Amino acid sequence: MSTDHKHNLQKLSAAGLLISLGIIFGDIGTSPLYVFKAIFNKGEITEMVIFGGLSCIFWTLTLQTTVKYVLITLNADNKGEGGILSLFSLVRKRAKWLIIPAIIGASTLLADGMITPAITISSAVEGLAIKTPNFPTIPVVVLIISLLFIIQRFGTNIVGRVFGPLMFIWFSTIGILGMSYLGHSPEIWKALNPYYAAQLLANYPNAWFIVGAIFLCTTGAEALYSDMGHCGKSNIRISWIFVKLMLIFNYFGQGAWLLEHQGTILGEVNPFYAIMPDWFVIWGVTIATMAAVIASQAMISGSFTLIAEAVRLNIWPKVAIRYPSDHKGQIYVPSVNLILYLGCMLIILIFRESSNMEAAYGLAINLTFLTTTILMTVFMLRKRINVILVGLFAVVYTIIEVTFLIGNISKIAHGGWLTLLLAIALFIVMYSWFGARKIKNRFVKFVDVRDYYPILSELSEDKSVPFFSSHLVYLTSANNVHEVESKITYSILNKKPKRADVYWLAHVDVMDNPHTREYKVTQLVPGKVIRIDFHLGFREEQKISLLFRKVVEDMVKNGEIDITSNYDTLKKYNIPGDFNFVVLEKVISKTHFLKMNEKIILEIYKILKKFSLSEEKGFGLDSSFVTLERVPLTIPNTEEVKLKRLD
Repeated sequence: MSTDHKHNLQKLSAAGLLISLGIIFGDIGTSPLYVFKAIFNKGEITEMVIFGGLSCIFWTLTLQTTVKYVLITLNADNKGEGGILSLFSLVRKRAKWLIIPAIIGASTLLADGMITPAITISSAVEGLAIKTPNFPTIPVVVLIISLLFIIQRFGTNIVGRVFGPLMFIWFSTIGILGMSYLGHSPEIWKALNPYYAAQLLANYPNAWFIVGAIFLCTTGAEALYSDMGHCGKSNIRISWIFVKLMLIFNYFGQGAWLLEHQGTILGEVNPFYAIMPDWFVIWGVTIATMAAVIASQAMISGSFTLIAEAVRLNIWPKVAIRYPSDHKGQIYVPSVNLILYLGCMLIILIFRESSNMEAAYGLAINLTFLTTTILMTVFMLRKRINVILVGLFAVVYTIIEVTFLIGNISKIAHGGWLTLLLAIALFIVMYSWFGARKIKNRFVKFVDVRDYYPILSELSEDKSVPFFSSHLVYLTSANNVHEVESKITYSILNKKPKRADVYWLAHVDVMDNPHTREYKVTQLVPGKVIRIDFHLGFREEQKISLLFRKVVEDMVKNGEIDITSNYDTLKKYNIPGDFNFVVLEKVISKTHFLKMNEKIILEIYKILKKFSLSEEKGFGLDSSFVTLERVPLTIPNTEEVKLKRLD
């Protein structure tokens, strides 16, 4: 998809509205499948829980989804992109500690990504048990989820085109089903009064457990923000009006059915399927399964985007990122696909039924909501919005989300422990990768490259030194154009002197904007020492080999550099010289002077390094043109060595 076409979809249009239905609302749109089931937890149907539960659902969708996400958070767009890491990119210069909520939010969002396919597809397929009680739902769920993860490698461009119309059918279906049942008990509309919500929370003995179940109605709210880049805020806001209406009709329709069955035990019955006419159940299950697959697909795609951003922001190990189609922004991350699939299978293996999964669901995403509130508060302060309004936002949503968190904590013993463990494991990976880089950076020494101009110019012409390469390229992390790591000068001059016609320094600056693609050339010593600064957005591929070649081609075209080989024969035939990238892998050999927590971070980092891409692959360099050098960051001090010399 071209950038212009993508930009057009972000404008308010019928196509944009339809695409937002398919991409954005899958998770929140499938929640009616399991919310009431979770609220009653197979127990007795009582009037207090029906009215109180419905009132809580309505006001949660209004305050949490409509006000917080649709009206407020969507304003924090980073050049049209959204999501927890996009938000972090907007505020990260404000305070260093903001990395912690960003990592918590990202890791809990990924943990949630593992349970979404399991619970939504299980809830949908279990509807078949209405007609055939002994139907083997688990093998069918495993088969559907396995196929879903297998097709990721081929790209989902074609599937994506039909998502919108299919989700329109889904929302229309659940809305009509709900409306058709409302006539049975019109008094159900009393539940719009927040009094019933307050009464339930104040008087019901298991109120905290119900709070955790009610939270399930808003779990997909974060996806509205995460996938903003695909559809644009206008399309999301307008299509949400339709989606919310259909959800409310369905929830209240289920409430009307529950009112008719007061005093009975809900047991295995799912009110979502109970409001369907008998002849429609098979169609209902089919449409529900289709919607569940779409919701799962949106979560998987969102996880791929999240990891791609995390890799560029250096909070996730460098992993292979593939682009299976020309579709703009469509990516496939094989390692994450496998992690999510294994997580899904583990959840199905442990919980088996959706009613058991409900207890594990919601706890992780609740933490994502809280971290978004923290980052949004900082963002609004940065935008100089009235401090009283910002304070009001922070207080109101902290109270709401901490209340939900207390409710969700009651789920830990019933299955929440698993998603919490998964989220903690992901947090450890992210924090260790980020922390190890910070520790290593402490030991990187920079020198003034201007002091080395004369020696580099002379070395380039020194025939007594063996020729290493026509063009020698080093990747540098020095932000200052006049600085370079001491290890680079050591590599050129001390390790084994490297003579080259031109010495290049390439620096990558990851920008806060998502899609920046700029570069700047500085001729430090004209024609001898040249620095290129790449300014790349956090959603851009870091294919340094390709980008570097493009810059050199432009420089040759502009007459800024002559890359013809200096070998006599090759020069005679105007053949370009060779390029060699030198990648310095920095290793910490001594750790006894580090704090205990830093030692642990580095040990975890060493394990992660074995599974991550090598430095050259991480930067998209062609390995045939790369020399890899391992350099110690901490040189042992000889003063500490005691040796006795014998005569």
